[in-house]
Amino acid sequence: MGRSKQKAKERASAAKRRAGAQKPKMASFREDAVENRALQVQNGASASALVKSGGKTQVSPPLPSSSPNNTNEPVQEQPATLPSRPPTQTKKSIPPRSLRYPVNEEIHNTTDYLKIDIVEYKPVGKKLVSSPGSRRANGKNILHSIILPIPPNIQDGNAVSYSDSSMNGLTAALAGGSTDLMKGLPEVLSGKKTIGEVGGDLGKRLEQSGLDLGTTQDLITKQLAASAASVFGGNVSLSQLQARQEGNIFNPNMELLFNGPTLRSFRFSFKMTPRSQNESIAVRDIINTFKRSMAPKTMTTGTGNSQSLYLKTPDIFEIRYKKGVDDHPFLNTFKQCFLENMSVNYTGEGTYATYGDGTPISLVMNLSFKELEPIYDIDYDDDTSGSKRKTGVGF
Repeated sequence: MGRSKQKAKERASAAKRRAGAQKPKMASFREDAVENRALQVQNGASASALVKSGGKTQVSPPLPSSSPNNTNEPVQEQPATLPSRPPTQTKKSIPPRSLRYPVNEEIHNTTDYLKIDIVEYKPVGKKLVSSPGSRRANGKNILHSIILPIPPNIQDGNAVSYSDSSMNGLTAALAGGSTDLMKGLPEVLSGKKTIGEVGGDLGKRLEQSGLDLGTTQDLITKQLAASAASVFGGNVSLSQLQARQEGNIFNPNMELLFNGPTLRSFRFSFKMTPRSQNESIAVRDIINTFKRSMAPKTMTTGTGNSQSLYLKTPDIFEIRYKKGVDDHPFLNTFKQCFLENMSVNYTGEGTYATYGDGTPISLVMNLSFKELEPIYDIDYDDDTSGSKRKTGVGF
C-alpha cells in the first residue's frame, strides 16, 4: 500500500512538471534580475506573484485589454488586420484608414497634434513644369489620415543657394561686344550698317572698360602665350603672367549671385509604447500604412512584360501642425512632401522586450520627409500681420 502511494505521488509530480513545461515562457527579459522584475511589473505582471516566485522568469503578460471585461487571460493569436493584396489589386482598392496614436486620447480645441494626410501623387502632365505654389497642401482626395502627438525637437529651416562669381573688365567688354556684334549682324546683312560700324561698337566697349587698343592687343598676346604654355603641360593663366610681369592683376569684380532655391527636409522621431490591444493594432497599422504609401507602385495595366516596364510614383504626404480642428496658430506650414526615408527601432528601451503576443513594449519610428517644390514669395501672399494673422510663422 505504501509503494502504491509513492508511485501515485511520483505520477502527480511528473504531471506537474509536464504542465509547467507547457506554459509559455516570457518572450522578453532583462539579463539583470532586478531590471527584469521591474520590467515585468511595469508591463502588467503581478508584483506579489513575482515575490512568491522568488524572481523567477514569469509568463510574459498579455497586452491589457481596453474592454471592461479584462480577465488578464493569455492573449490569443489575433488574425492579421491587413489582408494580403493580390498582385492585380490597385492601391485604390485598399480601404481608407483613419489612424491615431495614442488611441484613447481625446482631442479638444486646445489639443496640439500632428496630422499627416496621405494623397495620391498627381503628375504635372503635358505642361512639364508646375506653377510656383501649386504644391501646397490642400486636404483633397485623402487616402489615409494619421494623427500623432507632436514629437520633440521640431524645427524648420529655409535656405537659398548663392555662389561667388568673378568677371574682369576685359571679359566684360568682350562679352558685351559679342552681344552687340550678334545684334548688329542682321543690320549688316540688310545693309543698314557696315562691318566697320559694328567693330566700332566693340571698340567703344573696350574704351568703357578702361582699355585702349594697344593694351588690349598686349593682353591678347599674353593670353595666347598662356594657352601655348598649357599645351606643353604648363599651368599658367593670364592673371599669373600679368602678376609676374606687371605686378598687378585684373580686378575680379567678385560678386555673390543668386543660384536658385532649395528644397526643405524634415525629420520626425516618434516614440510609441502600446498600452492596450487596440493601441498595439493601431501602432502596427500606422507603421504599415507609412511603408505601403512610400513604396513605388507597380503598373497593373497592360499584359505580359508591359506590367514591369513602368513604376508609378508613390503617394505624397500633407503634414499639418494642428490645434483642435484648426491649423496651429504659430508653428510653420508644410508643402506636399515625399517620404524619403523611414526606420523603426523595435527596441525603444535598448533591450528586446515584448508582450505575450509579440508586440514590442516600446519602439521608435523615424520619418524623413522632403518637400516637392521650393518656397516662393507668393506662398506668403495670404499672410496678414498683427492679431489678424492666421497662418503662424508661414512656410
